[in-house]
Amino acid sequence: MGDQQEYFTIIKNGNIASAKGYHAGGLHCGLRKKKLDLGWVYSEVPAQAAGVYTTNAFQAAPLKVTQESIAKENKIQAVIVNSAIANACTGEQGLQDAYDMRKLFAETMGIEEHLAAVASTGLIGELLPMDTLQNGINQVHDQAHVGAEKFETAILTTDTKGKGIAIELEIDGQTVTIGGAAKGSGMIHPNMATMLGFVTTDANVSAEYLSDTLRAITNKSFNMITVDGDTSTNDMVLVLANGKAENEALTPEHKEWETFYQGLKFVCEYLAKEIARDGEGATRLVEVQVDGAFTDESASTIAKSIISSNLVKTAIHGADANWGRIITAIGYSGESLDPDKVSIYLGDVLVVENGVPHPFDEDAAKEQLLEDEVKILAKLGDANGKATAWGCDLSYEYVRINASYRT
Repeated sequence: MGDQQEYFTIIKNGNIASAKGYHAGGLHCGLRKKKLDLGWVYSEVPAQAAGVYTTNAFQAAPLKVTQESIAKENKIQAVIVNSAIANACTGEQGLQDAYDMRKLFAETMGIEEHLAAVASTGLIGELLPMDTLQNGINQVHDQAHVGAEKFETAILTTDTKGKGIAIELEIDGQTVTIGGAAKGSGMIHPNMATMLGFVTTDANVSAEYLSDTLRAITNKSFNMITVDGDTSTNDMVLVLANGKAENEALTPEHKEWETFYQGLKFVCEYLAKEIARDGEGATRLVEVQVDGAFTDESASTIAKSIISSNLVKTAIHGADANWGRIITAIGYSGESLDPDKVSIYLGDVLVVENGVPHPFDEDAAKEQLLEDEVKILAKLGDANGKATAWGCDLSYEYVRINASYRT
């Protein structure tokens, strides 16, 4: 066990397979030269399922197939994920390959085809080598490839590390577990990005509310991160709830709904922050909090405007307390505000008060910007709207990585 939260306990070394009835694994099938490139998650029984997908108009083939699977009866039992090749902008052949990928995986797992979901991440515009992929799918039952850490590794692209977590909470006297894994490092921007997120729980959750709940939580977690302002073709977050904990069906009317909601929100927020922390070339996680906006939606837009600014991000990388860049990002957000009420903090150092410069110690401000986690607070006035967004600094290394991504 780890840190105790108000609603739940973090499981030490917890992962996407920590909840009852889930298994995961990953292997190298040959899509990449040496690294693991094919991962899967499997539930012993069909699970209630919901998904949130990219807003990019060029939606990759696997997303279309997975949405079709979930639409059948709102259930998924297994997910197959490949890295290296995104299967995006690949036309009719790419769509057929995604269907074939689903069919091959479902047959291997012994489940109905519509109970399988597929996801891909990697280079856009290339077709999947289906013979290579089939050879990998044929190996998923090999015990040598089983393990949640293998799944976390197999789904990565330019990420430097796997991202996983699990928590425990109590509902109806039963222990309920929520676990998750994600990938994402570059082409990350609010409203989904080049990221994949997978959440599993053994909670019994009413299908009627699972989708709306995931969407609401995504808007406060995965949709509040940015690395470089680019929104990808393949983003997807899936949640599976297989009911193995045998609690009473969770609905907003359930007396412990808030416990479940906060647990799911924590897992999604944790994974989102880990993606931002692992941004390509990043050296620091940046958290932007906006308080006092007229609405939460307005605060969200302003927070994302600040965290998305390349000038803000480069100033943070250089530990330069250039608060003018933050003010500028607030101003061009398009949201209504009173400039004479805006105050800015870098960590605990006040640099702007009521719209004008506040004398501050440059060394103290620089110290705050050199922390592993940099916090920016923008107070806009006395209204109740608030939001938090996460991102990272923009470094020379980011340019190096993306200047040669295809080579």
